[in-house]
Amino acid sequence: MSALVWFGVLLIGGTGSVLRFLIDGMIADRAGRTFPFGTLTVNISGAVLLGIVTGIGLDHDAALLAGTAAIGSYTTFSTWMLETHRVSEERQYAVAFGNIVLSLVFGVAGAALGRWIGSTL
Repeated sequence: MSALVWFGVLLIGGTGSVLRFLIDGMIADRAGRTFPFGTLTVNISGAVLLGIVTGIGLDHDAALLAGTAAIGSYTTFSTWMLETHRVSEERQYAVAFGNIVLSLVFGVAGAALGRWIGSTL
């Protein structure tokens, strides 16, 4: 892997994480914090984007930059689990369960949709 690819991962990864922070905050400010809609939105949109990248069939370096650097830094498994744990500690079990189910169902469906879109491009 070249130094240029490493630099691209650094630059694109930083951009993806800042974008996640902004989108998550914007949605959470509008929807409230009783349910983690911001993280849900980011992760589902990331699943669609990753499906598109997979469906397109990029070469190794381009897939690394798009999939790992951009989408990997944009989406967040750790925040999803932290928020699920937080609402569980607050005894909001229905919210925690809903967060898990919605994230898994819509994440897999989003990835499949994205892959289909990518394969048609």
